[in-house]
Amino acid sequence: MLKPGTRSGTILVADDTEAYRCLLHDLLEAQGYTVVCAADGDDALRIVQTQSVDLALLDVMMPRRTGFAACRMIKSDPRTRLIPVVLITGLNSLEDRIQGIECGADDFLSKPANREELLARVRSLLKLKEFTDELENAETVLFSLALGVEAKDPYTEGHCQRLAKYSAALGKRLGLPEELQVALRRGGILHDIGKIAVPEQILVKPGPLTPEERAIMEKHPVTGERICAPLKSLRHVLPIIRHHHEKLEGSGYPDGLKGEEIPITARILTTVDIYDALTTDRPYRKAMPPPQAFLQIREEAKRGWWDVALVDELEEMIGESSGVEAGLLRQ
Repeated sequence: MLKPGTRSGTILVADDTEAYRCLLHDLLEAQGYTVVCAADGDDALRIVQTQSVDLALLDVMMPRRTGFAACRMIKSDPRTRLIPVVLITGLNSLEDRIQGIECGADDFLSKPANREELLARVRSLLKLKEFTDELENAETVLFSLALGVEAKDPYTEGHCQRLAKYSAALGKRLGLPEELQVALRRGGILHDIGKIAVPEQILVKPGPLTPEERAIMEKHPVTGERICAPLKSLRHVLPIIRHHHEKLEGSGYPDGLKGEEIPITARILTTVDIYDALTTDRPYRKAMPPPQAFLQIREEAKRGWWDVALVDELEEMIGESSGVEAGLLRQ
């Protein structure tokens, strides 16, 4: 437990001037923070990549790698991009500020920094980081629950990871915005999380479901949407979760949507989901080779179930990736 008057948080101070570095170190440590120091941008990057850091204070003009460059690297790495970065600089031109914004900096302080202003901004950004960590923890719990549902059926091992990989790749191939590509990656993991409310004897039943059992099973998209709805970070994932069992001619569930009413992200995941189901072993049949799987998917598309354009794109993408893998094996 923290002592009264102390604060939590690890702060990185990067400055090539030892006197200024020590000044910030002593000031922040006196407030109860844990402080780690770096003498240049390369040391700063090494620290954020190997230690847990909640906030980075970077001098702009440093040797080897500037604060601008270090900030850009921190913000481009998925492992560190949520760390708030404050650039501390004696450069006050508009161009320098714009460059800092383009690098992803969360805030700026002029050098020498005012003590009260520095501490106020540190407190504010650490509170923001705390909220971000809570959000990440909540997402982690949901992903764990989703993978726990998958683990109940030995025949679906790796299914979610494959859906995440290929759905995001197909979204990228189609030119979808980055946020929808991320949603597809997350949707691949979370699409069936609502099955946590389905009794296990129904989930793993080898034979056909009774009408009553099917009614229970068909509630899982709505349940999954309800579970994930409180997290705003998953707002683009919700349509995938709710609508990945819809069919173009309107016979799907839970809403009986037709054609373009079904979100493109849901149609993408559905296409990949069908392909993965056909090309992996199931209790009632062996996995189909890809050509046979696509023949069956196209027959079902003729009935109006699936988006033929997406089937075409997926088949081409699978063919290209198989060709690359075969080429690597021959090398």
